[in-house]
Amino acid sequence: MSIQAVQTSKSIRDSVSESEWETRVQLAAAYRIAYLQGWTYLGASHISARVPGEEGTFLLNPHGVFFDEITASSLIKVDFDGNQLSESDYKVNQAGFTIHSGLLAGRPDLNSVMHTHTRAGMAISALDCGLMTIDQQSCRFHNRIGYHAFEGIAHDLGEGERLIRDLGPHYVMILQNHGLLTTGLSVAHNVQLMFYLETCSRVQIDAMSTGAKVLEVPEDVAEHTAMQFEGMGAKHSERDFSGLMRGAERADPSFKD
Repeated sequence: MSIQAVQTSKSIRDSVSESEWETRVQLAAAYRIAYLQGWTYLGASHISARVPGEEGTFLLNPHGVFFDEITASSLIKVDFDGNQLSESDYKVNQAGFTIHSGLLAGRPDLNSVMHTHTRAGMAISALDCGLMTIDQQSCRFHNRIGYHAFEGIAHDLGEGERLIRDLGPHYVMILQNHGLLTTGLSVAHNVQLMFYLETCSRVQIDAMSTGAKVLEVPEDVAEHTAMQFEGMGAKHSERDFSGLMRGAERADPSFKD
């Protein structure tokens, strides 16, 4: 099946609010960015965004459409009860709905969620030590990361409550024996956090693979660095996301359709 065959044939730009369309374009860009970064896993993995100005609705990818095929118009709007509110030849992934609906419903401050199954992320998720604080970027997650035990494929809607419990006040979480999960105040914030969480996972696997003793950042320095990152806030993520979005547009601007 060609890319043209799986994309929505007609733009829905004129049938949604300006704020929803802007969110759709940003979320579609996030999917293309994830593809360019190598964060894809066939039809698995998913990124969501809350629809601004609406109560209890969010956007999710059509299950079966790969990340490099996602467009703003092809994203599916769903509510927390699982009703699809936009026309599509596809359904949303059931496990994806469980994860994203649970987190967005339980944390009103969050506006975007991403879950990946990358090689490094899955490797980190299988380590008893979890994510170690061994470089500057991993310090941003020091004492600021949740862990959620594997329960099987996320078809039980009750798991959403346990995901909220294990995420706690944080923005990132390792789904043990599964993969990585990030959340954000915006799509940009979410993508930036996943970039760093994925990179830190790769760095740790690389360091551990040498067989040498891994040097961890001292507790006081790690906490100090984490607080420095917190002091920057989430606003600077917009700068990074803009650059990534420009790259996605150069590669293939069709995500904006």
